[in-house]
Amino acid sequence: MNDTVIRNIKSLILPEKTDRPLRGREMDELNIIHDAMVVIDGGKVVYAGVETGGYEGEETIDAAGMIVSPALVDPHTHVVHGGSREHEMALKRQGVDYLTILEKGGGILNTVEQTRKATHETLFDKASKNITRMIQHGVLTVESKSGYGLDRENELKQLNVSREIAEKFPIEMKHTFLGPHAIPKEADSETFLNEMIGLLDEVKDISDFADIFCETGVFSIDQSRRYMEAANEKGLRVKIHADEIDPLGGLELAVEQDAISADHLVAASETGKSMLKDSDTVAVLLPGTTFYLGKDKFADARGMLDNDGAVSLATDYNPGSCVTDNLQMIMAIAGLKLRMTPNEIWNAVTVNAAHAIGADRGTLQEGDAANLVIWDAPNHEYIPYHYGVNHAHTVMADGRVVYERPGLL
Repeated sequence: MNDTVIRNIKSLILPEKTDRPLRGREMDELNIIHDAMVVIDGGKVVYAGVETGGYEGEETIDAAGMIVSPALVDPHTHVVHGGSREHEMALKRQGVDYLTILEKGGGILNTVEQTRKATHETLFDKASKNITRMIQHGVLTVESKSGYGLDRENELKQLNVSREIAEKFPIEMKHTFLGPHAIPKEADSETFLNEMIGLLDEVKDISDFADIFCETGVFSIDQSRRYMEAANEKGLRVKIHADEIDPLGGLELAVEQDAISADHLVAASETGKSMLKDSDTVAVLLPGTTFYLGKDKFADARGMLDNDGAVSLATDYNPGSCVTDNLQMIMAIAGLKLRMTPNEIWNAVTVNAAHAIGADRGTLQEGDAANLVIWDAPNHEYIPYHYGVNHAHTVMADGRVVYERPGLL
Protein backbone atom coordinates (compact mmCIF):
# COMPACT_ATOMS: atom_id res chain seq x y z
CA MET A 1 0.00 0.00 0.00
CA ASN A 2 1.25 3.49 -0.87
CA ASP A 3 1.62 6.32 1.60
CA THR A 4 -0.69 8.91 0.03
CA VAL A 5 -3.20 9.11 -2.79
CA ILE A 6 -4.48 12.52 -3.94
CA ARG A 7 -7.79 12.10 -5.73
CA ASN A 8 -10.41 14.30 -7.36
CA ILE A 9 -7.89 16.63 -9.04
CA LYS A 10 -9.66 18.80 -11.60
CA SER A 11 -6.48 19.58 -13.56
CA LEU A 12 -2.97 18.19 -13.08
CA ILE A 13 -0.12 20.31 -14.50
CA LEU A 14 2.76 18.15 -15.71
CA PRO A 15 5.69 20.12 -17.19
CA GLU A 16 7.95 18.02 -19.39
CA LYS A 17 11.06 16.56 -17.78
CA THR A 18 14.01 17.36 -20.06
CA ASP A 19 17.81 17.24 -19.93
CA ARG A 20 17.96 20.86 -21.12
CA PRO A 21 15.73 23.91 -20.64
CA LEU A 22 12.67 24.36 -22.82
CA ARG A 23 13.23 26.90 -25.60
CA GLY A 24 11.04 29.10 -27.78
CA ARG A 25 7.79 27.45 -28.82
CA GLU A 26 8.44 24.49 -26.53
CA MET A 27 7.64 26.78 -23.63
CA ASP A 28 4.06 27.15 -24.82
CA GLU A 29 3.51 23.38 -24.63
CA LEU A 30 2.20 22.18 -21.28
CA ASN A 31 0.72 18.78 -20.48
CA ILE A 32 -2.48 19.21 -18.47
CA ILE A 33 -4.46 16.14 -17.42
CA HIS A 34 -8.06 16.53 -16.30
CA ASP A 35 -9.82 14.32 -13.73
CA ALA A 36 -6.48 13.19 -12.36
CA MET A 37 -4.76 11.68 -9.34
CA VAL A 38 -1.29 11.53 -7.80
CA VAL A 39 0.08 8.54 -5.90
CA ILE A 40 3.00 9.01 -3.48
CA ASP A 41 5.15 6.47 -1.68
CA GLY A 42 8.40 6.99 0.21
CA GLY A 43 8.34 10.69 -0.65
CA LYS A 44 8.38 9.93 -4.39
CA VAL A 45 5.76 10.10 -7.14
CA VAL A 46 4.52 6.62 -8.03
CA TYR A 47 1.83 7.75 -10.46
CA ALA A 48 0.58 11.09 -11.78
CA GLY A 49 -2.11 10.91 -14.41
CA VAL A 50 -5.75 10.20 -15.16
CA GLU A 51 -7.78 9.01 -12.17
CA THR A 52 -7.82 5.24 -12.14
CA GLY A 53 -8.38 2.34 -9.80
CA GLY A 54 -5.76 0.02 -8.45
CA TYR A 55 -4.08 2.45 -6.05
CA GLU A 56 -4.69 2.64 -2.32
CA GLY A 57 -2.94 4.76 0.28
CA GLU A 58 -2.53 4.95 4.03
CA GLU A 59 -3.87 8.48 3.57
CA THR A 60 -6.25 9.78 0.94
CA ILE A 61 -6.39 13.50 0.20
CA ASP A 62 -9.46 14.83 -1.58
CA ALA A 63 -8.32 17.69 -3.83
CA ALA A 64 -11.99 18.75 -4.03
CA GLY A 65 -11.82 19.69 -7.69
CA MET A 66 -8.78 21.94 -7.30
CA ILE A 67 -5.65 21.86 -9.47
CA VAL A 68 -2.24 20.37 -8.71
CA SER A 69 1.21 21.29 -10.01
CA PRO A 70 4.83 20.73 -9.11
CA ALA A 71 6.00 23.06 -6.36
CA LEU A 72 7.39 26.30 -7.77
CA VAL A 73 11.09 27.11 -8.18
CA ASP A 74 12.47 30.60 -7.47
CA PRO A 75 15.87 30.81 -9.23
CA HIS A 76 17.01 34.30 -8.14
CA THR A 77 16.72 35.65 -4.60
CA HIS A 78 18.77 37.64 -2.09
CA VAL A 79 16.97 36.16 0.88
CA VAL A 80 19.81 36.50 3.42
CA HIS A 81 20.41 40.13 4.34
CA GLY A 82 20.32 42.55 7.22
CA GLY A 83 17.85 45.37 7.72
CA SER A 84 15.42 46.91 5.26
CA ARG A 85 15.20 50.01 3.07
CA GLU A 86 11.61 51.23 3.17
CA HIS A 87 12.85 54.83 3.48
CA GLU A 88 14.01 54.66 -0.16
CA MET A 89 10.45 54.39 -1.45
CA ALA A 90 9.98 58.15 -1.09
CA LEU A 91 13.14 58.77 -3.16
CA LYS A 92 11.91 56.42 -5.86
CA ARG A 93 8.55 58.24 -5.98
CA GLN A 94 10.46 61.49 -6.52
CA GLY A 95 12.14 59.93 -9.54
CA VAL A 96 15.60 59.44 -8.03
CA ASP A 97 17.20 56.59 -9.99
CA TYR A 98 18.85 53.57 -8.43
CA LEU A 99 22.44 54.46 -9.33
CA THR A 100 22.02 57.91 -7.75
CA ILE A 101 20.71 56.33 -4.54
CA LEU A 102 23.72 54.00 -4.63
CA GLU A 103 26.16 56.88 -5.06
CA LYS A 104 24.69 58.56 -1.95
CA GLY A 105 25.43 55.52 0.19
CA GLY A 106 21.97 54.03 -0.10
CA GLY A 107 20.96 51.00 -2.08
CA ILE A 108 23.19 47.97 -1.80
CA LEU A 109 25.73 49.80 0.36
CA ASN A 110 23.08 50.53 2.98
CA THR A 111 22.18 46.85 3.13
CA VAL A 112 25.87 45.93 3.25
CA GLU A 113 26.29 48.05 6.38
CA GLN A 114 23.28 46.43 8.05
CA THR A 115 24.34 42.92 7.01
CA ARG A 116 27.83 43.41 8.39
CA LYS A 117 26.39 44.52 11.73
CA ALA A 118 23.95 41.60 11.95
CA THR A 119 24.88 38.36 13.71
CA HIS A 120 24.49 34.94 12.12
CA GLU A 121 21.46 34.36 14.34
CA THR A 122 19.82 37.66 13.36
CA LEU A 123 20.28 36.92 9.67
CA PHE A 124 18.94 33.39 10.11
CA ASP A 125 15.81 34.59 11.93
CA LYS A 126 15.10 37.23 9.31
CA ALA A 127 15.64 34.89 6.35
CA SER A 128 13.51 32.22 8.04
CA LYS A 129 10.46 34.48 7.88
CA ASN A 130 10.96 35.05 4.16
CA ILE A 131 11.53 31.37 3.42
CA THR A 132 8.39 30.50 5.39
CA ARG A 133 6.34 32.90 3.26
CA MET A 134 7.86 31.50 0.08
CA ILE A 135 6.86 27.97 1.12
CA GLN A 136 3.36 29.19 1.95
CA HIS A 137 3.14 30.60 -1.58
CA GLY A 138 4.06 27.27 -3.17
CA VAL A 139 7.85 27.51 -3.56
CA LEU A 140 10.02 24.59 -2.44
CA THR A 141 13.24 25.31 -4.35
CA VAL A 142 15.15 28.58 -3.92
CA GLU A 143 18.45 30.02 -5.11
CA SER A 144 20.03 32.18 -2.39
CA LYS A 145 22.76 34.72 -3.18
CA SER A 146 25.34 36.34 -0.96
CA GLY A 147 26.57 39.80 -2.00
CA TYR A 148 25.71 41.99 0.96
CA GLY A 149 28.94 41.33 2.83
CA LEU A 150 31.52 42.56 0.31
CA ASP A 151 34.33 41.16 2.44
CA ARG A 152 35.51 37.69 3.39
CA GLU A 153 33.93 37.50 6.85
CA ASN A 154 30.47 38.67 5.88
CA GLU A 155 30.21 36.89 2.52
CA LEU A 156 31.01 33.64 4.33
CA LYS A 157 28.48 34.57 7.01
CA GLN A 158 25.72 34.96 4.41
CA LEU A 159 26.57 31.69 2.68
CA ASN A 160 26.63 29.80 5.97
CA VAL A 161 23.25 31.25 6.98
CA SER A 162 21.88 30.14 3.62
CA ARG A 163 23.18 26.62 4.18
CA GLU A 164 21.65 26.48 7.66
CA ILE A 165 18.29 27.56 6.22
CA ALA A 166 18.51 24.63 3.79
CA GLU A 167 19.14 22.24 6.69
CA LYS A 168 16.32 23.52 8.89
CA PHE A 169 13.51 23.98 6.34
CA PRO A 170 11.73 21.48 4.03
CA ILE A 171 13.18 23.16 0.97
CA GLU A 172 15.96 22.63 -1.55
CA MET A 173 18.35 25.57 -1.85
CA LYS A 174 21.16 26.46 -4.20
CA HIS A 175 23.80 28.82 -2.85
CA THR A 176 25.43 31.49 -5.03
CA PHE A 177 28.54 33.48 -4.18
CA LEU A 178 27.87 37.04 -5.37
CA GLY A 179 30.87 38.73 -3.79
CA PRO A 180 31.24 41.26 -6.65
CA HIS A 181 27.71 42.62 -6.17
CA ALA A 182 28.83 46.21 -5.60
CA ILE A 183 32.02 48.11 -4.83
CA PRO A 184 32.47 48.80 -1.10
CA LYS A 185 33.34 52.28 0.12
CA GLU A 186 36.77 51.16 1.26
CA ALA A 187 38.05 49.85 -2.12
CA ASP A 188 38.34 50.55 -5.84
CA SER A 189 36.82 48.14 -8.33
CA GLU A 190 40.05 46.42 -9.40
CA THR A 191 41.36 45.87 -5.88
CA PHE A 192 38.01 44.59 -4.70
CA LEU A 193 37.48 42.31 -7.70
CA ASN A 194 40.88 40.72 -7.13
CA GLU A 195 39.92 40.18 -3.49
CA MET A 196 36.71 38.41 -4.54
CA ILE A 197 38.55 36.28 -7.10
CA GLY A 198 40.95 35.32 -4.33
CA LEU A 199 37.99 34.25 -2.20
CA LEU A 200 36.75 31.73 -4.79
CA ASP A 201 38.98 28.99 -3.40
CA GLU A 202 37.36 29.36 0.01
CA VAL A 203 33.74 29.61 -1.12
CA LYS A 204 33.76 26.90 -3.78
CA ASP A 205 32.99 24.16 -1.25
CA ILE A 206 29.95 25.99 0.18
CA SER A 207 28.59 27.49 -3.07
CA ASP A 208 26.94 26.05 -6.15
CA PHE A 209 27.53 29.09 -8.38
CA ALA A 210 29.51 32.30 -8.71
CA ASP A 211 27.73 35.48 -9.83
CA ILE A 212 28.77 39.06 -10.66
CA PHE A 213 26.91 42.35 -11.22
CA CYS A 214 27.95 43.55 -14.67
CA GLU A 215 26.59 47.08 -15.00
CA THR A 216 27.53 50.72 -15.43
CA GLY A 217 29.15 51.94 -12.22
CA VAL A 218 29.79 48.42 -10.97
CA PHE A 219 31.81 45.86 -13.00
CA SER A 220 32.65 46.06 -16.69
CA ILE A 221 32.43 43.33 -19.31
CA ASP A 222 36.20 42.73 -19.12
CA GLN A 223 36.15 42.55 -15.34
CA SER A 224 33.14 40.22 -15.42
CA ARG A 225 34.83 37.95 -17.95
CA ARG A 226 37.95 37.71 -15.78
CA TYR A 227 35.87 36.80 -12.72
CA MET A 228 33.79 34.25 -14.62
CA GLU A 229 36.87 32.60 -16.10
CA ALA A 230 38.45 32.38 -12.65
CA ALA A 231 35.28 30.83 -11.20
CA ASN A 232 35.09 28.29 -14.02
CA GLU A 233 38.70 27.31 -13.36
CA LYS A 234 37.75 26.62 -9.73
CA GLY A 235 34.90 24.36 -10.83
CA LEU A 236 32.09 26.81 -10.08
CA ARG A 237 29.42 27.30 -12.73
CA VAL A 238 28.72 30.95 -13.35
CA LYS A 239 25.76 33.32 -13.40
CA ILE A 240 25.65 37.02 -14.21
CA HIS A 241 23.49 40.02 -13.35
CA ALA A 242 23.44 41.36 -16.91
CA ASP A 243 22.09 44.28 -18.92
CA GLU A 244 19.72 45.46 -16.20
CA ILE A 245 20.13 49.17 -16.93
CA ASP A 246 22.53 49.58 -19.87
CA PRO A 247 23.16 47.23 -22.82
CA LEU A 248 26.78 46.40 -22.01
CA GLY A 249 26.76 42.97 -23.66
CA GLY A 250 26.26 40.94 -20.50
CA LEU A 251 23.97 38.44 -22.20
CA GLU A 252 26.55 37.85 -24.93
CA LEU A 253 29.19 37.29 -22.23
CA ALA A 254 26.92 34.82 -20.45
CA VAL A 255 26.55 32.73 -23.59
CA GLU A 256 30.29 32.99 -24.29
CA GLN A 257 31.11 31.72 -20.78
CA ASP A 258 28.42 29.00 -20.84
CA ALA A 259 26.72 30.59 -17.84
CA ILE A 260 23.90 28.54 -16.38
CA SER A 261 21.82 31.73 -16.35
CA ALA A 262 21.85 35.41 -17.26
CA ASP A 263 19.54 37.46 -15.06
CA HIS A 264 17.61 40.76 -15.45
CA LEU A 265 18.26 41.46 -19.19
CA VAL A 266 15.93 44.47 -19.43
CA ALA A 267 18.42 46.20 -21.73
CA ALA A 268 19.68 43.08 -23.54
CA SER A 269 20.72 43.69 -27.14
CA GLU A 270 19.23 42.05 -30.21
CA THR A 271 22.56 40.31 -30.72
CA GLY A 272 22.43 38.86 -27.23
CA LYS A 273 18.86 37.65 -27.65
CA SER A 274 19.72 36.02 -30.98
CA MET A 275 22.55 34.06 -29.31
CA LEU A 276 20.21 32.32 -26.87
CA LYS A 277 19.01 29.81 -29.44
CA ASP A 278 22.41 28.12 -29.60
CA SER A 279 22.87 28.07 -25.85
CA ASP A 280 21.55 26.33 -22.75
CA THR A 281 21.94 29.57 -20.79
CA VAL A 282 18.57 30.39 -19.21
CA ALA A 283 17.34 33.98 -19.30
CA VAL A 284 16.05 34.58 -15.76
CA LEU A 285 13.65 37.51 -16.01
CA LEU A 286 12.73 39.59 -12.98
CA PRO A 287 9.66 41.67 -13.89
CA GLY A 288 8.86 42.38 -10.25
CA THR A 289 12.02 44.47 -10.06
CA THR A 290 11.05 46.59 -13.06
CA PHE A 291 7.57 46.99 -11.56
CA TYR A 292 8.84 47.96 -8.11
CA LEU A 293 11.32 50.49 -9.52
CA GLY A 294 8.48 52.13 -11.46
CA LYS A 295 10.05 51.68 -14.88
CA ASP A 296 8.15 51.37 -18.12
CA LYS A 297 10.53 49.12 -20.07
CA PHE A 298 10.39 45.43 -19.16
CA ALA A 299 12.63 42.63 -20.38
CA ASP A 300 11.77 41.51 -23.92
CA ALA A 301 10.55 38.01 -23.14
CA ARG A 302 8.82 37.70 -26.51
CA GLY A 303 12.01 38.60 -28.36
CA MET A 304 13.92 35.97 -26.43
CA LEU A 305 11.27 33.32 -27.03
CA ASP A 306 11.05 34.22 -30.72
CA ASN A 307 14.81 33.60 -30.88
CA ASP A 308 14.25 30.12 -29.43
CA GLY A 309 15.66 31.21 -26.10
CA ALA A 310 15.04 29.54 -22.74
CA VAL A 311 13.23 31.84 -20.28
CA SER A 312 12.45 31.51 -16.59
CA LEU A 313 10.98 33.82 -13.94
CA ALA A 314 12.07 34.72 -10.40
CA THR A 315 11.09 37.11 -7.64
CA ASP A 316 14.55 38.71 -7.19
CA TYR A 317 13.47 39.07 -3.56
CA ASN A 318 15.79 41.69 -2.04
CA PRO A 319 15.40 44.63 0.36
CA GLY A 320 15.88 47.39 -2.20
CA SER A 321 14.49 46.73 -5.66
CA CYS A 322 11.93 43.92 -5.30
CA VAL A 323 10.53 43.30 -1.85
CA THR A 324 8.21 40.34 -2.39
CA ASP A 325 8.21 36.68 -1.39
CA ASN A 326 5.28 35.96 -3.73
CA LEU A 327 6.29 34.22 -6.96
CA GLN A 328 2.61 34.04 -7.90
CA MET A 329 2.64 37.85 -8.16
CA ILE A 330 5.60 37.61 -10.56
CA MET A 331 3.58 35.17 -12.68
CA ALA A 332 0.86 37.81 -12.99
CA ILE A 333 3.31 40.57 -13.96
CA ALA A 334 4.83 38.23 -16.56
CA GLY A 335 1.45 37.81 -18.17
CA LEU A 336 0.60 41.51 -18.06
CA LYS A 337 3.96 43.10 -18.89
CA LEU A 338 6.10 40.41 -20.54
CA ARG A 339 3.17 39.17 -22.65
CA MET A 340 3.88 35.57 -21.76
CA THR A 341 1.15 32.94 -22.14
CA PRO A 342 -0.09 30.94 -19.14
CA ASN A 343 1.70 27.84 -20.46
CA GLU A 344 4.97 29.75 -20.83
CA ILE A 345 4.60 31.17 -17.34
CA TRP A 346 4.09 27.76 -15.74
CA ASN A 347 7.11 26.30 -17.53
CA ALA A 348 9.11 29.38 -16.50
CA VAL A 349 8.47 28.84 -12.76
CA THR A 350 8.89 25.06 -12.78
CA VAL A 351 11.09 23.12 -15.18
CA ASN A 352 13.01 26.07 -16.69
CA ALA A 353 13.53 27.72 -13.32
CA ALA A 354 14.97 24.41 -12.11
CA HIS A 355 17.36 24.31 -15.08
CA ALA A 356 18.47 27.88 -14.27
CA ILE A 357 19.89 26.62 -10.97
CA GLY A 358 20.77 23.02 -11.84
CA ALA A 359 18.05 21.53 -9.62
CA ASP A 360 16.19 18.29 -10.28
CA ARG A 361 12.86 19.91 -9.52
CA GLY A 362 9.82 21.36 -11.27
CA THR A 363 8.27 18.11 -12.55
CA LEU A 364 6.02 15.33 -11.24
CA GLN A 365 7.13 12.32 -13.23
CA GLU A 366 7.34 8.82 -11.78
CA GLY A 367 10.31 8.73 -9.42
CA ASP A 368 10.42 12.48 -8.85
CA ALA A 369 10.36 13.90 -5.35
CA ALA A 370 6.72 14.52 -4.40
CA ASN A 371 7.04 18.30 -4.10
CA LEU A 372 3.68 19.66 -5.15
CA VAL A 373 1.00 22.25 -4.55
CA ILE A 374 -2.77 21.90 -4.45
CA TRP A 375 -4.07 25.22 -5.75
CA ASP A 376 -7.46 26.69 -4.90
CA ALA A 377 -8.15 27.70 -8.50
CA PRO A 378 -10.44 26.44 -11.28
CA ASN A 379 -7.68 26.12 -13.91
CA HIS A 380 -4.01 26.87 -14.55
CA GLU A 381 -4.76 30.22 -16.21
CA TYR A 382 -6.51 31.54 -13.11
CA ILE A 383 -3.44 31.92 -10.90
CA PRO A 384 -1.60 34.55 -13.00
CA TYR A 385 -5.01 36.12 -13.76
CA HIS A 386 -6.18 36.69 -10.16
CA TYR A 387 -3.14 38.54 -8.89
CA GLY A 388 -1.83 39.67 -5.53
CA VAL A 389 -3.30 36.85 -3.43
CA ASN A 390 -2.10 33.41 -2.36
CA HIS A 391 -3.82 30.58 -4.23
CA ALA A 392 -1.81 27.81 -2.54
CA HIS A 393 -4.16 25.59 -0.53
CA THR A 394 -1.77 22.77 0.41
CA VAL A 395 2.00 22.45 -0.08
CA MET A 396 3.68 19.04 0.12
CA ALA A 397 7.44 18.49 0.41
CA ASP A 398 8.64 14.94 -0.26
CA GLY A 399 5.08 13.74 0.11
CA ARG A 400 4.51 15.43 3.47
CA VAL A 401 2.13 18.33 4.04
CA VAL A 402 4.22 21.33 5.18
CA TYR A 403 1.58 24.01 4.71
CA GLU A 404 -2.19 23.95 4.62
CA ARG A 405 -4.31 27.07 4.32
CA PRO A 406 -5.96 27.85 7.62
CA GLY A 407 -9.72 28.17 7.65
CA LEU A 408 -11.76 31.02 9.07
CA LEU A 409 -11.90 31.20 12.84
